[in-house]
Amino acid sequence: MTLDEYNGFCASLPHTTHVVQWGGAHVWKVGGKVFAIGGWTDGEGFAVSFKVSEMAFDILKEQPGLRPAPYLASRGMKWIQHQTGESMDDDGLRDYIGESHRIIAAKLPRSTRVQLGLSA
Repeated sequence: MTLDEYNGFCASLPHTTHVVQWGGAHVWKVGGKVFAIGGWTDGEGFAVSFKVSEMAFDILKEQPGLRPAPYLASRGMKWIQHQTGESMDDDGLRDYIGESHRIIAAKLPRSTRVQLGLSA
């Protein structure tokens, strides 16, 4: 997935906002809460970090091309960083980014979900 494809997909999700921060990372939010971060990587490729369930975290962190997201996972948060397509193709990555959006949106205060038109 390229940066443009990543930004295009995240923009297609409901009620998202985009900001470039934290050293040039492309950060996507729903209701002011981060659900995807693109650009952080130790190598030269494009990486995407996203929130996952506890079960998905336990499985994905062991897969080639994926790892616990730097900074976030070290603080106990269940975030995975996709670095290469070894274990997850672009369609799978889109599915996980979409699920991250859903997880974060579901944890927003009820009043915020109602204001945004998300399921209450």
